[in-house]
Amino acid sequence: MDIIDFRLRPPLRGFLESRIYSAPDNRDRYTRSLGFEPAPSAVEQSVDLLFEEMDAAGITQGVVVGRNTATLGIIENEDVAAIADQYPDRFIPVGSVDPTNRKTAVAGIDAAVALGCKAINLEPGVCVPPLYTDDRRLYPIYAHMEDRKIPLIIMCGGGAGPDITYTAPEHIDRMLADFPELPVVASHGGWPWVQEIVSVAFRRQNLYLCPDMYLPGLPGHDDYIQAANGFLSERFLFGTAYPFCPHGAYTNWFRSLPINDKAMENILSKNAKHVLGL
Repeated sequence: MDIIDFRLRPPLRGFLESRIYSAPDNRDRYTRSLGFEPAPSAVEQSVDLLFEEMDAAGITQGVVVGRNTATLGIIENEDVAAIADQYPDRFIPVGSVDPTNRKTAVAGIDAAVALGCKAINLEPGVCVPPLYTDDRRLYPIYAHMEDRKIPLIIMCGGGAGPDITYTAPEHIDRMLADFPELPVVASHGGWPWVQEIVSVAFRRQNLYLCPDMYLPGLPGHDDYIQAANGFLSERFLFGTAYPFCPHGAYTNWFRSLPINDKAMENILSKNAKHVLGL
């Protein structure tokens, strides 16, 4: 079975300048807190080792997600596109824009799509100023994407803002109600509001959940799995958040979860292909 990792930041180009590689002690602290040891490819910043680890785990492709924030840094859309161009069988590019300026954001979305990006990543809570997901200043951007059928990946879990209110699921619930034709992936899966975000997904058929690094062994784990086995089986996504989680150990752990075979096939591959239009 082919596996698509929906959140992967390879040791290439602008990613090497980001904190996930430039501050390895902080990254590895997260990795070990989840019960894993850092991937050798991350420690050595080796793409060749990364491919070996992906192959051993059965991961054929990774979704390379750009970033454009004043707080967490910038990974240029040109970088993610170039990475995918260099390794077209390995990586799927996703662009990102700073949503605090509507006009430049819309232009940046169109430019990213022209570069081959399959979706757009927004992280409004870590912009300056920080914005909630349902901030009306973002609505022209959402409308532009909905009209053009461009999938949205939005960070609304984990450290998605200056305080926990930026992960509160009522914000994405309101936005989803206003843009019912916009496919939306919640990166970090809305954690820690697990029952609440699962409830939102039950109501809003355009919401996909990708808990990635906030799944293994953390509170809410069983609720995610119950939803993935049932109504969310076609809208749950596998993601390692590499380099935070190593491919081998994370994938082995994930495949041991009590998820039925049909749902597991969807989660590991089919759902990602569907939402990205692959």
